[in-house]
Amino acid sequence: DFITVNPYLGSDGIMPFIEVCKQESKGLFILVKTSNPSSGEFQDRLIDGRPLYELVGEKVAQWGELFMGSEYSYIGAVVGATYPEVGKNLRKLMPNTLILVPGYGAQGGKAEDLRHYFNKDGKGAVVNSSRGIITAYKLPQYASYGEAAYADASRQAVLDMKDDLRKAWSKN
Repeated sequence: DFITVNPYLGSDGIMPFIEVCKQESKGLFILVKTSNPSSGEFQDRLIDGRPLYELVGEKVAQWGELFMGSEYSYIGAVVGATYPEVGKNLRKLMPNTLILVPGYGAQGGKAEDLRHYFNKDGKGAVVNSSRGIITAYKLPQYASYGEAAYADASRQAVLDMKDDLRKAWSKN
């Protein structure tokens, strides 16, 4: 189980979440660079010549060192699929951080753009496609399933997504 929190709370707002996650063996995703178009209004602002999302990513990596699992920290980062170059740079800053990747599919994120979100072993990222899966029956490629078979359309969308991501990652 993971929860998602906003970094604007600062350390004194984040640390209580980290402590509870430690006690309960749960995880935490911290917003670093979100997939929505206006995310840059704040997240791309330069501070000492660097975008805010980089500074937040470094802090997430530091907090993550306090709470390591066998390979990855229980402190993860949300990094949108719609900014692949940012994702590539943030992966370098956060090598032991699980990255939750919203924005695949409906928001325009493509599998081939996401291969750098994963580490060389193919791990380290969880790609999310809520609308693309839940409402798959509304998409042209799954329309033949119809609304009554929405679950079958959703299952096929998941299988197609897995295949799409696997093919993209194999190019690493």
